[in-house]
Amino acid sequence: MSQVSGWKLSESERAELWRRWKAGESTRRIGWVLGRRSSSIHQLLAARGGIAPVPRRRSAVALTLAEREEISRGLAAGNSIRSIAAGLDRSASTVSREIARNGGRGRYRASGADQAAWDRALRPKLCVLAQRPALCAAVAERLILEWSPQQISRRLEQEYPHDQTLRVSHETIYRSLFIQARGALKKQLVAHLRTRRAIRRSRNASTQGQARGQIVDAISIRERPAEIEDRAVPGHWEGDLLIGARQSQIATLVERHSRYVLLVKLQGKDSARVVEALARQMRQLPIELRKSVTWDRGPEMARHKVFTLATDIDVYFCDPQSPWQRGSNENTNGLLRQYFRHGMELSQFSQDDLDFIARRLNERPRQTLGFSTPAEVLNKFVASIP
Repeated sequence: MSQVSGWKLSESERAELWRRWKAGESTRRIGWVLGRRSSSIHQLLAARGGIAPVPRRRSAVALTLAEREEISRGLAAGNSIRSIAAGLDRSASTVSREIARNGGRGRYRASGADQAAWDRALRPKLCVLAQRPALCAAVAERLILEWSPQQISRRLEQEYPHDQTLRVSHETIYRSLFIQARGALKKQLVAHLRTRRAIRRSRNASTQGQARGQIVDAISIRERPAEIEDRAVPGHWEGDLLIGARQSQIATLVERHSRYVLLVKLQGKDSARVVEALARQMRQLPIELRKSVTWDRGPEMARHKVFTLATDIDVYFCDPQSPWQRGSNENTNGLLRQYFRHGMELSQFSQDDLDFIARRLNERPRQTLGFSTPAEVLNKFVASIP
């Protein structure tokens, strides 16, 4: 699957990513939904060890925006800090520090102070293990002995019943291992966990119901006839989806012999609609140009048998994570970025627009064709058909 959108996720997309990860979905499936590569999804998850960030919320004891507005009004009226604090039922030192850290009496503004407090809450906080070296050493020592975090936590309770500084939850140990930004336990200690997994998986995670590179009854690319491999005979295609902003997509098909391109507008990327659109487009070709299609392992071709029945075209599937096995298609998708820029919403293009762009590409001389155009090479073959 090729991407034409950037890697920056919106807040809603990040929330969706973590929701799906917690529900046990694979990185491939999440990437499919968000229009991102599974490797990019894994990279983001791995940065936090597969552990979702805790939703930001204000402390129950922190000053509220309404209280800050009262402070601002009190200062404007010339009231003393003690009288302002008394009106809020807060200590004078709390109000004094609030004013001092936000510009002083003459420059204090409630909205700015409230936003600054919210921003300061983002600063990374040292975890318990980073603050207590003796506790961290005790945990590391037991991890090396292949103790589980839960065993360590419970045993420390028993060994040091009266010393709260040597207490830690098993969840804190896991987070310190998986989220290296906490700066406590070394990443190498993960190897002593039973699973040796460097990223936390949901308890709901399962391979059941997930494609995970497998398509039911898929015919491997390794079973393709020799005539497809050497590009000697026209009629064999490579296909993929090109993904744009807002999860929009188009299908791209490249004929291996001539490098002729077809672009297909899609109303959705579920397998039923993708297969229907592809079959409709391919049936317009002469039968001599309808021999095979090679696709990647994306779930959009899960209904490949329906496609074959509708078109009499064999479908072969690449090995997982092997885009080079569709080299012509990958190269063409790169050329298409001249027309479909990063972050562009592809649903805005009609089928006529796509046909125009495909024609531009098909009438462009190609070095690999001796500077003939794909259209010329394919038309020569069609003209030779009895």
